Amino acid sequence: MAVLAGFAFGADAPANGVWRSVGWGDVYVVEGDSWRTFEVTASTCVEGFAARRVAPTSNRFRARDGSRFSVVEERPRHWLVREGDINRVMLEPADGLPAVCSPPTANTPLGNFDVFTRTFAEHYVAFALRGVDWERNVAEQRGRIGTATTPAQLFEILSGLIRPLADIHTGLDAPALKKSFDAPLKPGSERLVRGDVARFEKSGRRELAAVTDRVYLHGRVRPFCRGQWLYGVADGHVGYLRILAFGDYSRRSGYAGNVRALEQALDVILGDAGLRGLVIDVRLSFGGDDRLGLAIAGRLTEREYTAYAIQGRSDGAEASRFSPAVEVPVRVGRGPRFGGPVVVLTGPITMSAAETFTQALMGRAPHVVRVGESTQGVFCDSLPRRLPNGWSFALPNAVYRDAEGRAFDVAGLPPDVPVVGFAEEDLRDGRDPGIAAALRVMGVR
Repeated sequence: MAVLAGFAFGADAPANGVWRSVGWGDVYVVEGDSWRTFEVTASTCVEGFAARRVAPTSNRFRARDGSRFSVVEERPRHWLVREGDINRVMLEPADGLPAVCSPPTANTPLGNFDVFTRTFAEHYVAFALRGVDWERNVAEQRGRIGTATTPAQLFEILSGLIRPLADIHTGLDAPALKKSFDAPLKPGSERLVRGDVARFEKSGRRELAAVTDRVYLHGRVRPFCRGQWLYGVADGHVGYLRILAFGDYSRRSGYAGNVRALEQALDVILGDAGLRGLVIDVRLSFGGDDRLGLAIAGRLTEREYTAYAIQGRSDGAEASRFSPAVEVPVRVGRGPRFGGPVVVLTGPITMSAAETFTQALMGRAPHVVRVGESTQGVFCDSLPRRLPNGWSFALPNAVYRDAEGRAFDVAGLPPDVPVVGFAEEDLRDGRDPGIAAALRVMGVR
């Protein structure tokens, strides 16, 4: 395909042309009101989502699923900015579609296998950390693929390749088979979950937390955010906030409803003039929307600072190369704020948005003390991908770095004060060593 004219991202200029994302493996073809996406590796290509320009001279686009994004120029760089996304993707002009897209990868067993395995090879961030030799495993399984391979057999081969990663931000969905693969939690999580994740989410977490509420808190434990937050007061007028999720805070769908409920809850909690300290418990949090964690952090500071910097893998042949860092700020929130001592309780079920929230507090002053155990070690939102046969899959392709350039994938965020949480003997004897240690950090008990 020839280069399309007019590589321009001015406020009113059309963003016509062929563009390549730096990291993320996408090529975009923009011509007139039309936006087409191609998901590309060195040897495969699948057509992705399509979008339309919202107005003839606008650089805002709307995809078929209703999501919106813009193309923005900040000289000398160009960026794709998705509405509601904390990250943005750097764009570079390309000479045209890669040769592998003419034509796109065929819908054959081997074509689907190659799209899946090459995408992981070029974008997944943690093979070495998880001790998986991806290329060897792929070579072993490739010989099982032939023209007679059935969809069911292909599903078992692909899911079997990612099962050893034990990475909950990976997945595979085959609607025609009515099958999906959800990755297991990393080793060590079973002690708390005990096999049935759905039961644990519905009732198991509250059973574990019952000792904390009964023994360490005074008076009624108040629910906020449709029960996803529980708040009480411990000795020394130290507030205790348990966050079970970073989402589902409001019956109104979307971020606006969630953040409104969050702000109303914090107005009450932080509006207490007698508050002497705050313990935030995310030991049982399954994650959610990173933006909500940033909103909470913004109510715990009087100055703006960097929460973390996001970098995507940018070189399929070299796993150590990443895109330019996108710094994500914690902005000072409106309403009552708390600048006093804060302790965060963490554990192996602290995952995803609960981890990015915890990481967002690392740049706060005064220092937020982490008490408990290392977190799950999954930070990046999943990169969604398609197979030629209509299946979809996902994988984490970026790292979240702290101010010193460190990322915490797989290992998780380590505690400042190590304490094992929810041990059988402690639950039996009515103890929660985690909150007890947090209160000692606060100078209580």
